[in-house]
Amino acid sequence: MDMHAGSQLVMMTAPPPSSGGGGTAAAATSSRYENQKRRDWNTFCQYLRNHRPPLSLPMCSGAHVLEFLRYLDQFGKTKVHSQSCPFYGLPNPPAPCPCPLRQAWGSLDALIGRLRAAYEEHGGRPESNPFGTRAVRIFLREVRDFQAKARGVSYEKKRKRPKSAAKLPIADVASATTSPLPPPPPSA
Repeated sequence: MDMHAGSQLVMMTAPPPSSGGGGTAAAATSSRYENQKRRDWNTFCQYLRNHRPPLSLPMCSGAHVLEFLRYLDQFGKTKVHSQSCPFYGLPNPPAPCPCPLRQAWGSLDALIGRLRAAYEEHGGRPESNPFGTRAVRIFLREVRDFQAKARGVSYEKKRKRPKSAAKLPIADVASATTSPLPPPPPSA
């Protein structure tokens, strides 16, 4: 299907029926991920319909995605301390505070991943995907960094071991992944 003709995307609110006639059986065996992706897509499409003025999907930009994420913040369940809060930077605050509840960074990151995939599954071109814009990536990075500072925790990526080191015996792994140590000082 050529999406350049007419710049229209197919907005589906339900999965397409299977060709075998067992549409309900296919929906019953969908994974949790697929079900969540469908619910997220439907929520975003509803947001676009309720937007003033209503937006069509081809007219949606990264700025509209950011509006959607900020709208979702009101339904968050994660306490994010403001910089003026005495508990800012403490992972386990000793008392309650008036800081707002927000969407957690990990939830927003996963949501954008599902919506990005759903956009392309519904006929969108990867190069015009509003969920993959630079503005959205920067926003997610800023949310992650701010929430990490507010909670006093870091979101460091886990480093994978090099493939070559994974095949070496344990004694050789240390020498393959670190620089050689200088010789010990002479004993007196």
